[in-house]
Amino acid sequence: MSISGTSEKRGAQGARAHALAVLRIRGWALAAALLPAAVAVVLLAGGATGRLTGGDWDRARWVVAALAVVVLLLAGTVAAVIARAGPAVSPTVALTESSAPDLHRMVRDLATRLDVPVPSAIALTPDCDSWLEDRSHPAQSISGSRLPAVHALRARRVTTAPVLVIGSPFLWWMRVAELRALLAPVVAGTGPSAHPDIAASRRFVRGLDAAVAVASRPGAGPVGRVGYGFIGRVARLLLRSCRGHAAEMERGVAAAASERAQAVDYGLRVVAQEQVGLAYAGWDRLLTRVALPAWRMGRWPARLDAGVVSALTELSRRDRLADGFTSRLGERPACDLLEEPGAVDEATSLLAARLFHGGPAERSPDWSPVDWQQYPEEVVDRKWRTDAARLHRVLDRLGPRRAGDPGGPTLARVMNHLTADSSEALAAGITAEVAREDAAAPPPVPRGGAAGEDLWDTEAIPLFPLQPPRTGRDLLADHVTAMVCCAAVDTAGATPGLDWLDGPTLLVRGERGADLGGPVVSLVEEGDAEPLREWLATVGVRPEKPVRLV
Repeated sequence: MSISGTSEKRGAQGARAHALAVLRIRGWALAAALLPAAVAVVLLAGGATGRLTGGDWDRARWVVAALAVVVLLLAGTVAAVIARAGPAVSPTVALTESSAPDLHRMVRDLATRLDVPVPSAIALTPDCDSWLEDRSHPAQSISGSRLPAVHALRARRVTTAPVLVIGSPFLWWMRVAELRALLAPVVAGTGPSAHPDIAASRRFVRGLDAAVAVASRPGAGPVGRVGYGFIGRVARLLLRSCRGHAAEMERGVAAAASERAQAVDYGLRVVAQEQVGLAYAGWDRLLTRVALPAWRMGRWPARLDAGVVSALTELSRRDRLADGFTSRLGERPACDLLEEPGAVDEATSLLAARLFHGGPAERSPDWSPVDWQQYPEEVVDRKWRTDAARLHRVLDRLGPRRAGDPGGPTLARVMNHLTADSSEALAAGITAEVAREDAAAPPPVPRGGAAGEDLWDTEAIPLFPLQPPRTGRDLLADHVTAMVCCAAVDTAGATPGLDWLDGPTLLVRGERGADLGGPVVSLVEEGDAEPLREWLATVGVRPEKPVRLV
């Protein structure tokens, strides 16, 4: 046997051993629940045969029998919640065979070469990751079955392979051969997943996790809170008991799948893994710098996956570490495996907005798509004018205009205020205005009801709150920059633009203008307007002219 085959066998055996350890914990819990009943049976049998008689034995029989009934009722309730609680299901965009026949054919070919079961379905997620997801839980299995419920569940548990979930940015950035190499170890994971012991232990752990989620939900009455509290404590105790074995089982499954996939495109997989890191960097910049401003304005870019190609191409051009990666773009992209890449891209883009920002699941007049060609005018320009209008509203509340200030919303008025007074009051006013608008905005739209319907029920993924918080002066600098850009567009012929890595940008004579950061910071923090005046003179901006606000 080869070294690879030995490693695969060792990984699979280790995974099965830990799966059995998880099942033993389940067995111990069942034994503990049945122990009082077993003792009660012994006492009742002893009384019936005349061996255990007398006052003390009679009292013991009644006490133990009552305890057994209570324990069995509690254990049955906990078991029912664990069995019925649907595990979390990742929100995805389904890819039927008719919508992606070539992709399904490639996955089937991979499964055949790896000698493992074919994934039961393929779905896309707006993230840079790929995995197998078991969706054969009873909560997701009964619907549409013509068999009686129990028999349908048993059949699904035995025959249903996991769903292959693929990160949508991979389909647009990677080439077909790279995607096949990247998916090989993922598809290989369907082999260990089919083992009965591993499948049973996974169902048990997912059921415990779902039971904890159900027990933690608000809204139950006083009696319900007590009952769910008990169920949650039992489920957490069992989870803590089997967590280590479950983690080791998954490591063993991953090791076995990786070893099995060694024979399929191993050399190309090294290159594909490099593309994963690059794709993640470009996807993160695209979401935080480009998509987020649009989402906050009620618009969602309808071609995020196509945009990531532009972002990564720009990143490759700027970063010498990524030099040479764009030479791959002449090969066939993996999105060619889809029948309608544009429709799939739009669906995953809407899902990304729903997950990362909390937007509605359907388009509406207040939540509409925007094409990349429209982005500069409908997002960038509108954002600048919205910020500029907010800046002037705060200036109006701080007091009357100064002598010599030109009429209307002008950049000169902002510069005069910041050179004559401290920026603290203006920064505080901007911060308060932004907070007031955020508080008045509608909350994120709920995304799912019962457990098992959706992985994120009420809150968006905490992607953007992980960024450093903005200070008052940072917000003020952003608003002053927006005002400068509005003045440049209205008085100097500049245009709003889109930088794939940095987001909204100002184009002067068709090219990206000089950095505004330094001059604006000097004005906001030091009250020194000279650097900004030099920048304005270079571009030809007339700060005394009013600008158009929203």
